[in-house]
Amino acid sequence: MNDLLHEDKIFEGIDFTAKNAARREFVDCVFINCHFEKADLSNNDFMDCQFKTCNLSLAIVENTGFKNVAFTGCKLIGTDFSRCNNFNFAVSFENCPLDYCSFFQKKMKKAVFKDCSLKEADFSETDLTQANFSHCDLMNASFVRSILEKADFRTASNYGLDPELNKMKKAKFSFPGIAGLLLKYDIEIE
Repeated sequence: MNDLLHEDKIFEGIDFTAKNAARREFVDCVFINCHFEKADLSNNDFMDCQFKTCNLSLAIVENTGFKNVAFTGCKLIGTDFSRCNNFNFAVSFENCPLDYCSFFQKKMKKAVFKDCSLKEADFSETDLTQANFSHCDLMNASFVRSILEKADFRTASNYGLDPELNKMKKAKFSFPGIAGLLLKYDIEIE
């Protein structure tokens, strides 16, 4: 991994925890079954990349650029995306455990979370305008001063959102999930 620029490459089954992977640029690359757990990915740029069945749990992503990056079947538990570079930050997740992740203050307009576990994830002050939480478990996820306008929660479960603390104009919900908007009132709904 001596190259600073990697384009149109496929990385398969590589353990990046043992490699010096800092300050690199990856363009149109695919990572399959790679191991990044607790790896230092600081100051890297990933553009138009795909991660498939990789483990990025607790990866250090200080000033890391994720620009149009798709994660499919990846384990990302505890990853602090709030530390990522904000420039063109755009990610999507499908079938990923994202429990305990932080997206604090990220701009994630139109972000897609599909079939993901987002237990205790932090979305405080995050712009999730038109985000889609399709079939996601949001147990104890934190939404405070978040922008959830036109966000789609219709098939999400276990969320607790306070409409007084978040911007939620035209957000989409379904019954019985709508009860998650009333949790703070400690009322019983039958």
